[in-house]
Amino acid sequence: MDFSVSDVNKILGKIKNWESLTNPFQTFKKISLDSRTILNYDLFIAIKGKNFDGHDFLKEVIKKGAKAVVIQNGMQNLLPDEFPFWIVPDTLEAFQKLALFKRRKLNIPVVGITGSVGKTTTKEMMGEVLKQLGNINLTHLNYNNEIGVGLTILGSDLKDKVLILEMGMRGIGQIENLSKFSEPDIAVITNIGSSHIGILGSKENITHAKCEITKYLNPKGVVIIPSNDIFLEETLKKNWKGRIIKVELLGIDQNYKRSNKKNLQGFFNSSNKSIIIEDKIFEISYQGFHNAFNFMFVYAVAKEFGVEFKQTNKFNFGSQNGRNKIFKSNKTTIYDETYNASPESLKACIEILLENPNNHFLIFGSMQELGTKSKKYHKDLFDFINKSDIKKCIFICNKDDEIYYSNYLKKRSKFLLFNEINKVGETINKYTKKGDFILVKGSRCWQLERIIKTID
Repeated sequence: MDFSVSDVNKILGKIKNWESLTNPFQTFKKISLDSRTILNYDLFIAIKGKNFDGHDFLKEVIKKGAKAVVIQNGMQNLLPDEFPFWIVPDTLEAFQKLALFKRRKLNIPVVGITGSVGKTTTKEMMGEVLKQLGNINLTHLNYNNEIGVGLTILGSDLKDKVLILEMGMRGIGQIENLSKFSEPDIAVITNIGSSHIGILGSKENITHAKCEITKYLNPKGVVIIPSNDIFLEETLKKNWKGRIIKVELLGIDQNYKRSNKKNLQGFFNSSNKSIIIEDKIFEISYQGFHNAFNFMFVYAVAKEFGVEFKQTNKFNFGSQNGRNKIFKSNKTTIYDETYNASPESLKACIEILLENPNNHFLIFGSMQELGTKSKKYHKDLFDFINKSDIKKCIFICNKDDEIYYSNYLKKRSKFLLFNEINKVGETINKYTKKGDFILVKGSRCWQLERIIKTID
């Protein structure tokens, strides 16, 4: 779907130097923010970020053949005389307005997914399951911020049947903003955890921030949430008067007879890793109760779209780097969960690790964004690890924290502390034997994927 000059005029105001356009009926095939990849039929928007300013690349963009640009007020002197441009107070806001324009023109259902953990996994599973409806467009990698969500919308076209948007958050008001220019029809809140508690201060604040997804939700739409989170339910009802679906996952051995008609229930069979939902059986390639629970959201959304399932269903989902990846080294099996970490996600991954035979090892990079509660969360996890069957845990933290945690762990031989990653692989190799299992997980800042290549 192209943008005409008149389209952009309606959204951003009248173009300057219109008469200089070589084609008075000029259209733009794409909205571009990147001078490196721009083509001559794209409209370039000069966005100013923390680490870059698109206005610095205007000369390069014009040299590549751009016919017009969108710039911030006060930057006109960077353009050649008579060059066509739109001028706006805020180019990021202009970009989002254009994304909203296209979202409305596409007229396809939009699913917005937010939550403390599980967003990306849920999104990837959902995209695969909904394929039977036709072409599905979804957030690429983790492009879940105010730019990434906009680019995903603008990258959609009329052949798409559903648009799935992952929505990340770094503070109050950000999910509301993403909801504003995406106008979702279905909202999924996977959970309320400890991620970003250092920024927002409490789980209550995180809950309020996640519920912002409903601010611009289609009034005839639906919000899908986990059951048994009373504060989330109460907060949501203050913000949303429409339909709510609560999903629940139980163990099949103890709770199969339990029935709660208010919730959409699934039953997890740990012996064969299958999920029973509404008398249908699902086998998914991702391991663990937490991934089975994420599949409940997928099922709920698929049901909203009228997807029909067989009596027995198997899904082999692809894995993204640093999530749900399993590698076989010369002597060990490595669970690569290096993309990021929170207290909840680490515990879930440890539970999967411990389901395997032989010895279990953990390489754990300290977690970020936990604020003043960081040390408490880490100590709680150390206690959890110490009581588990993990044979050895290598914990990586900065030098200041190393002194504090060394004192806390001094009587626990299970732990080794490092403040850099260079010798972690070499160290873990001294303890492992053929057939052992290693989980590697930590905050993104540690780039723990570099360790995996050094593990035997």
